[in-house]
Amino acid sequence: MGSTVYFSDARTRYGCNMRDKLRRLFDRCGAASVISKNDTVAIKIHWGEKGNLTYSPPPLIRTLVDCVREAGGRPFITDTNTLYRGSRSNAIDNIITAYENGFGYGTVGAPVIVADGLRGDDFVRVKIDGKYFKSVKIASGIHYANVLIAFSHFKGHEATGFGATIKNISMGCAAPSGKQNMHSDVKPKVKKKKCVGCGTCVEKCPVGAIEIRTDNKARIDSDKCIGCAECTIVCPSEAIGVNWKSDLNVFQEKMAEYAMGAVAPKKGKCAFFNLITNITPDCDCCNWSDVPVAPDVGVAASLDPVALDQASVDLVNRAPGVAGSRLGDDIDCPDKFRALYDVDWERQLDGGEKIGLGNRDYALINVDADKEI
Repeated sequence: MGSTVYFSDARTRYGCNMRDKLRRLFDRCGAASVISKNDTVAIKIHWGEKGNLTYSPPPLIRTLVDCVREAGGRPFITDTNTLYRGSRSNAIDNIITAYENGFGYGTVGAPVIVADGLRGDDFVRVKIDGKYFKSVKIASGIHYANVLIAFSHFKGHEATGFGATIKNISMGCAAPSGKQNMHSDVKPKVKKKKCVGCGTCVEKCPVGAIEIRTDNKARIDSDKCIGCAECTIVCPSEAIGVNWKSDLNVFQEKMAEYAMGAVAPKKGKCAFFNLITNITPDCDCCNWSDVPVAPDVGVAASLDPVALDQASVDLVNRAPGVAGSRLGDDIDCPDKFRALYDVDWERQLDGGEKIGLGNRDYALINVDADKEI
């Protein structure tokens, strides 16, 4: 049996702006029902890399904060540290980026918390007994919250075709070492030219797989290494390489398992929203925003993350392509995201459905007209 996805299109008018539409969706999808009085509510968003301008607008996040508080919850805005070295790889720079992109308390009405701590090593191992992971590393600030509400910007992504709710609650809720585990099965290696022999990695390694040799360079014993990738995160000279090589189908299935680790401990305490506007070909992790590949579609919500992403990608693929975008001559193609990246984006949806994260079958209710479409 399919799940229900609620949708409101991008058209606005007097007395019905996008904030009004979000409030209506919050009510219709049942988001208030997942919140009990005084629940701590993690509102998982992506506040954008410095230079990116198409992340979710702070005023919409303020509306969500207000809805949560009116439902009796105690909301906070949250994200995690990145694996790559950008403007969000540690909590200090991450919070500064959030503030500079407009997510201060005065704008969104809730505190901003980096869920995995100062350096990305504050996480909880959540048992899932999956195909790829027996446990996953979920940021403690998200894990220990009573409720998880994910507000995701729907856009393209080079490794997954598109990125939306599943990516937001998997990669976005994982500690950096968990992100590394999803990205690659290859164990980290030391770049000798960059290594300064400081020993930070030795102290951090949980299994004693690293030593400083007589040449004052670190060495990783691959037989002892468990691939946790903690060393890649803490190395101050970036001498331990992040391995991006991975089968993209496997990568997406791993994402589904991480998403399960984020939501499974909160059964009946999660809600999900996709903002389907500014549909750029690249992730908001990029420090730029390319021309959208489709016109603004609207905003959708569901208690089922798989159904929500399936409905969102279907809506975008039914919309016309934008001339002058990266689609080039393929603006009339039936699948914008395969045209962009030649990636089988369905693997994240299939993977989620197979492990019980949600359903690909859905009924789409247009809350503007109050009917199924």
